[in-house]
Amino acid sequence: MKRLLSMLISMVLVCLSACSSTNVASVNASELNIVQESTKQNDLVASKTLETKETNSLMSSKGINGDKPIVYFTNDITADSLVKIYEKLNWTPTGNVGVKISTGEPPRSNYLRVDLIGDLIKKVNGTIIECNTAYGGQRASTELHKQVAKDHGYTDIANVDIMDEEGDMNIPVANGEKIDHAIVGSHMPNYNSILVLSHFKGHQMAGFGGAIKNVGIGMSSSKGKVWVHSGGKSTTDGLFGTPQNEWLPALAEMVKGVSDYYDNGKRMTYINVMNRLSIDCDCNGNPAEPDIHDIGILASNDPVALDQACIDLIYKADGNQSFINRVNQQQGLITLEHAEKIGLGTREYELVDID
Repeated sequence: MKRLLSMLISMVLVCLSACSSTNVASVNASELNIVQESTKQNDLVASKTLETKETNSLMSSKGINGDKPIVYFTNDITADSLVKIYEKLNWTPTGNVGVKISTGEPPRSNYLRVDLIGDLIKKVNGTIIECNTAYGGQRASTELHKQVAKDHGYTDIANVDIMDEEGDMNIPVANGEKIDHAIVGSHMPNYNSILVLSHFKGHQMAGFGGAIKNVGIGMSSSKGKVWVHSGGKSTTDGLFGTPQNEWLPALAEMVKGVSDYYDNGKRMTYINVMNRLSIDCDCNGNPAEPDIHDIGILASNDPVALDQACIDLIYKADGNQSFINRVNQQQGLITLEHAEKIGLGTREYELVDID
């Protein structure tokens, strides 16, 4: 009888233990089931575990099971939430920190405003970094570019470095199918860590612009931009007209070269702001008005997972047809497909809502 009672008690304890523990679900990129940290009672145990410093450190780049990167999400597009989501990444920069943004083409592009990003840039003691354009406009020369940065308020919150002001340099791209090197601003070695802070939006040439585009074109020197856009065929000709399946893979490969340069991406991290979701990029001084409402801020240590999560949210948003048409017409998903193929990151991820 005692033996039977002991067995029954053991069975009850096992059941109670199973019921009280909750695993955070993996998010399929197509389903977009957002993992909630603390909103439901039955997630209490998991959320308490997630909030520990040790677990946050383990999860900062990989999911609960260690096989998918985490993409953090907040729908609150404010300076405070930008700092909050950055802190979730548990990424500690060292040395000089470059903050890669787009300074935005005048007169009314949708560049990230200083009242949104200023606190974060000050927190990391960052220098805003950019390179000159290759298509003309008001950022084609260093003198003009610095004036735009001043006009847009960036010099009020940080030092601004136009990295190809004094020329450019080559960095290797291992096993590239389109390019064997990237051409970046000669000042890039001055920065030990890179925070890639991007405005996610559509793009006239790439279909969409996010973390990968911000590095692949944004950190290329003026000459390097032509190199990518030509699919690695020229530094003087081919900015326009190169087939998408030639230059979009080169775009992904350029970012892989930069990531490898920064210790296989360990000294880089990425944040995308999904506001003012025009089908046109911040290189357009007169972009189309958005058809999609602002969505939020996303962050990850994996640029491929981050951009894929943003695309998935676009595909679920109301009023998305013009944006989807832009992505499809420009075959924008080639970039993500090739980026995953070459090992820059993965299109699988877990989406964690921090609100």
